[in-house]
Amino acid sequence: MKKFIICAICAFCGLFTANAQKFGHVNLQEVMQAMPEFTEAQNELKKLEEQYSNDLKQMQDEIQRKAEAFDKEQATLPDNIKQRRQQEIQDSYQKYQESLQDNQQALQKAEQEKMAVIQQKMLDAVKAIGQEGGYVYIMTTNSIPYISTTLSTDVTAQVKTKLGLK
Repeated sequence: MKKFIICAICAFCGLFTANAQKFGHVNLQEVMQAMPEFTEAQNELKKLEEQYSNDLKQMQDEIQRKAEAFDKEQATLPDNIKQRRQQEIQDSYQKYQESLQDNQQALQKAEQEKMAVIQQKMLDAVKAIGQEGGYVYIMTTNSIPYISTTLSTDVTAQVKTKLGLK
């Protein structure tokens, strides 16, 4: 009987304590899109992508020009020059492929670096809101299939305020 009473008291205290805990949720996608750093990063990445695209277009045009010139002249060229020009075109194409791959990797790395700074800034703001508000958990709305909006507080506006956003 004593064990039953002790268990009942513990369960009652556990329910009382669980109700006193605060839970929050935040829409980080909304916060990120409101950040000027995000817009700036997107613009910088777009410019970088355009620069890479223009460089590749120039290389592609050069390969096309060489191939057309070779097609016109190949019937009149000696075999050794013909082979050398074919090799030049192949080397140019290989260089184009390598540049394409390098540009993609560089663009991906630049995006990761820029986003890491933005994500860290958001994380710091969420942590600060969590500590200031006494929250046990603050979950992101994008990663959880269901969050009760009646039992959890939406702290998105507070995070935006903490970051100086509207």
